[in-house]
Amino acid sequence: MAAAVAVAVAVALVLLAADAVAPGRDALLNVCMDAKHHKSEPGPEGRLYEQCSPWKDNACCTANTSLEAHRDQSYLYNFNWNHCGVMPAKCKRHFIQDTCLYECSPNLGPWIEQVDSSWRRERILHVPLCREDCEQWWEDCRDALTCKENWHKGWNWATGTNRCPWGSMCRPFSQVFPRPKDLCEKIWSDSFRYSPEPRGSGRCIQMWFDPARGNPNVAVAKYYAWRKRSPPAWGEPGAPERDGAGRAPRGSALLLLLLLPLALVLLPSEPGALRPRGWGSL
Repeated sequence: MAAAVAVAVAVALVLLAADAVAPGRDALLNVCMDAKHHKSEPGPEGRLYEQCSPWKDNACCTANTSLEAHRDQSYLYNFNWNHCGVMPAKCKRHFIQDTCLYECSPNLGPWIEQVDSSWRRERILHVPLCREDCEQWWEDCRDALTCKENWHKGWNWATGTNRCPWGSMCRPFSQVFPRPKDLCEKIWSDSFRYSPEPRGSGRCIQMWFDPARGNPNVAVAKYYAWRKRSPPAWGEPGAPERDGAGRAPRGSALLLLLLLPLALVLLPSEPGALRPRGWGSL
């Protein structure tokens, strides 16, 4: 009996070790949300248009989607950036980049939530946007005009495109959104959260990055995927202790360590009790 249990434990340890070395596909990492224009899974695109090009090596958007993201009024959502006059180019580039991140990034898995909507089944919620991205967005748009704080809902769609609700007034962004935090968090119904962390910290999502240096959001998604599954432990509160490859300890590896003493206790002491048989005895 002890021998059988020992064999079962040994097999379990081997499987757990294999999982620790070669883990399966993670549902929170390298995924596309189930929304209006996203691909079913990420992959390389031969070419993405202008500001969306940093994601071309692994994208949730198609080349056509990336092109439409740059139009003043595209077929993507029939949304008009110029609802209070022409939006300045230095402001518009942030909304284009925001669209590229939303449509193309495969690194938003930890913040994907189910929604009951006629045009999408999933959305992002509370993505921690790097401090500089929020602040520069606000600075470049502070003098642009808008009539609404939340751009997700409440528009007049009578003409088929968004227009200001009746009775609303166009005001500078700096009045509608007094702080960078207000802009990032309120404009898309809390899709983003203003993060006090800077770019390069590994703790916030970057809208802007140099693809020649790799996509920094891959590591950020891994960190928050770990946080979503595990209680704070291993070092500073809420931060995993990293091994040489920058990975947090996996639960399976910890379980392996817990089971190892049990396997040693249960192994039979008689010599040859578990001696393997040769191929000829099968």
